[in-house]
Amino acid sequence: MNANAGWIIPFIIIGGALQSCGAAMNGQLNKHVVNPWLASAISFALITFFFAGASLIHPHPLPTQKDLAEMPWWAVVGGLVGAVQVYAGLTLVNKVGAGPFVGFTVTAALIGSLLIDHFGWFRMQPHPLNAGRIAGGLLLVGGISLIAKF
Repeated sequence: MNANAGWIIPFIIIGGALQSCGAAMNGQLNKHVVNPWLASAISFALITFFFAGASLIHPHPLPTQKDLAEMPWWAVVGGLVGAVQVYAGLTLVNKVGAGPFVGFTVTAALIGSLLIDHFGWFRMQPHPLNAGRIAGGLLLVGGISLIAKF
């Protein structure tokens, strides 16, 4: 992990903490908008406006034709993958609670990430599984089991 800049890890931690807030907020959005598809559209509209505005403020760098030609077809699907998580948060966080919801999310994401790292999927540099990584994943599974049970 390259963490030469002192702000990287704190920013990731803040993002993770805000993710749990986002799930609870989206749950309330769905509760009051009533239609989960419309609530999802509202959530993504705000994201779209935010990043469109940011790209107008910081328009450079722009991709070259070569950059776009070399991009794998599946690279643009990442947002749709994220939409599954947003929809799950909108519709399920109120049923299971914020703690279990985020716990299941983080645990599933970490186990999936370990597999992506191990096999080098999505053009990631491989980081083989080892005893420490497996133990960490198992500890998360144990932790979410306790959170969900109690």
